[in-house]
Amino acid sequence: MNKAFCIALLAFAPILVQAAETAPTVRFGVLAFGTVNWELAAIHNEGLDKKYGVEGKEQVLAGPDAGKIGLKAGSLDVIASDWIWVASQHSTGADYRFIPYSTHAGALIVRADGGIGTLADLKGKKLGVVGGALDKNWVLLRTYAKEHAGVDLEHSAETVFGAPPLLSREMATGKLDALLTFWNHAAKLEQQGFRRLLDGREIVGGLGVKEPLANLGYVFKQSWAEQNPKALEGLLKASQEARRLLCDSDAAWAKVAPLTQETDPGLVRRLRAEYCGGIAHNWTSADTEAAARVYGLLKTHGGDQLTGKADSLPRAIFWSGPAP
Repeated sequence: MNKAFCIALLAFAPILVQAAETAPTVRFGVLAFGTVNWELAAIHNEGLDKKYGVEGKEQVLAGPDAGKIGLKAGSLDVIASDWIWVASQHSTGADYRFIPYSTHAGALIVRADGGIGTLADLKGKKLGVVGGALDKNWVLLRTYAKEHAGVDLEHSAETVFGAPPLLSREMATGKLDALLTFWNHAAKLEQQGFRRLLDGREIVGGLGVKEPLANLGYVFKQSWAEQNPKALEGLLKASQEARRLLCDSDAAWAKVAPLTQETDPGLVRRLRAEYCGGIAHNWTSADTEAAARVYGLLKTHGGDQLTGKADSLPRAIFWSGPAP
């Protein structure tokens, strides 16, 4: 072999090795202050991305819809969303898949001195609802209220829709009598002296679904997952270990605690405890059956705009690995 060629080959060898060992990249869309950020931060802080051979590139989103648009356009690989939305997209031909992340389902918060002891007391009251008129938690609460209290909240309460921070401020300043919001915002309001009237899990349980069903999860295209199996596998392994560390390691938690944007030690401890209490585990056939029952309720009371056109839950949306 030509000596000069050998020298040149040796000179390029480190570059070739580096290219061969480049970790697969996952483009992840996240909300500015969502709890998914805690997990992604832990992955970076603890070197889990390097450990599992995956590089995460987070893109901060202006809102949930921005993530859905990015996933559809192919500018994002993974977002956090609920399986209801994934199911609604399935009927349009989208190949989105869902892996569970959290079983939290929000809570209904009321003023401690507002005289609201039951759902019936919400008649004529000003009720804030995070999201829009087709938010799944709002549809489930309306269904629960009709079945358990004989109350049509859609028409008997004055409903205000909006984003969590805005509605939390409205609640804190007395402009709302009650608020249906996400679990972490509910915990912060309770720390300020507000009272939890009903938990999202109680609502689902009262409608006949006793399992702690995951609501939020990682969503991606099956076609992307099959083309990038190492990226998805690395993300899932890193994610699982990050959750364990956040719950078991005070040092790991201390690094992400500032992301809660809270300084009250008691509230920070509560947020950590509730986060850990809502971690979802492996999806089972029982979970699928529970999801099918919830889908049926949402179909009946929310219509095709919420669930999509399928008469029953499209079970293919729950990720089980590459297609054969």
